[in-house]
Amino acid sequence: MKKMILLFSHKLSEEQTLEAEKTFGIDIFIYLPSPLQDIWSNISPTISSVVTLIEPIKQFIIDNSSKDDIILIQGDFGVSYNLVNFAKKNQLIPVYATTQRLVIQSEKDGKIIKKSTFEFGRFREYE
Repeated sequence: MKKMILLFSHKLSEEQTLEAEKTFGIDIFIYLPSPLQDIWSNISPTISSVVTLIEPIKQFIIDNSSKDDIILIQGDFGVSYNLVNFAKKNQLIPVYATTQRLVIQSEKDGKIIKKSTFEFGRFREYE
């Protein structure tokens, strides 16, 4: 069974789920348990290092993955960089979701109003 471990701060959309199943043959989607999701979603910008903080997340990945499983990594840049390298060293395939920004601009009372909508594009492997 092919798994996708999800390291990001929201739930997959239906479109993303279908794309993962189609593109990678994913059978099982694995979200972080609440305590680890809290760590992932609340990385403090004031700490100087994240290495110790993310050790439980790395252990979760080891415990729940097999060679060539997919791992979706999106979040704090430093943590993401660290975990992309970790995934590659552990023979996992790290990916991220691309998006297309659609901007609608209007004017109201002499002010420019912009509304941005983001649409899922595809999953792309970190290279």
